[in-house]
Amino acid sequence: MSKGPDRHEFHPRREFRGREYTEPEPKPIGNSCNNLCPLFKCVKAALVYSTKVVKGFTQKVAMCRLTGDQCIGYRCQFAFCDRKALLPNGNCAFTVKFKDGEDFFNELEKEELKLLSQGRLLRKTTKKDVFVE
Repeated sequence: MSKGPDRHEFHPRREFRGREYTEPEPKPIGNSCNNLCPLFKCVKAALVYSTKVVKGFTQKVAMCRLTGDQCIGYRCQFAFCDRKALLPNGNCAFTVKFKDGEDFFNELEKEELKLLSQGRLLRKTTKKDVFVE
């Protein structure tokens, strides 16, 4: 038996002291999707982040390992969003405001009124034996 202190006294088991895990937040630029967003991914795992010097300042840039050039973002066929928020036109679904249900029902009522008025006009101008809804 050794007379020195036990190994565990010098290096006690440490608990995880890091920050609590938080879900990544989308970071769009305006309405469009950003290829530096933590939710933006590449199917081929070719997306790499590097720094580039622009006018004396360093900028974070997304690079593509397949082409060896800058990532073209939503136009790439391998690009997708982790939360499925990448729309075909390059907008982020988190920034787009969708219509409320009330607006939808109001539009339906307007269309029904148009159809009813068109049906009345057709009944007046056409023969009575023609069936019109």
